[in-house]
Amino acid sequence: QVQLAESGGELVQVGGSLRLSCGASGDTFNSYALGWFRQAPGKEREFVAAVSRNGANTKYLDSVRGRFTISRDNAKNTVYLQMNNLKTEDTALYTCAAQSAYYALVAYQGGYTYWGQGTQVTVSS
Repeated sequence: QVQLAESGGELVQVGGSLRLSCGASGDTFNSYALGWFRQAPGKEREFVAAVSRNGANTKYLDSVRGRFTISRDNAKNTVYLQMNNLKTEDTALYTCAAQSAYYALVAYQGGYTYWGQGTQVTVSS
């Protein structure tokens, strides 16, 4: 098992940047591929980004590609989501997730086993 805890969410203006972090404890961190999801009020949770076990491969939601970057530091048991040029539509609760069942990057929430509690990102105009 792995426990996940996000941090870094806050209120930011349009065009600003934030870096979210998700620290893990428990099982061997590099055994898991990791993903970030988000859920805006009144909407379903959606996939944002995923990174492979060694960090070499990534996958993104089309609307964030080029603005967001997912990365991981296996020595620190942490995954990051760097978010640049933020838009109001990026406002959501951002949650990280981990899975060890698939080697391919997974873009749907059912493919993930472990979830954090989330960190709120609010982008104001």
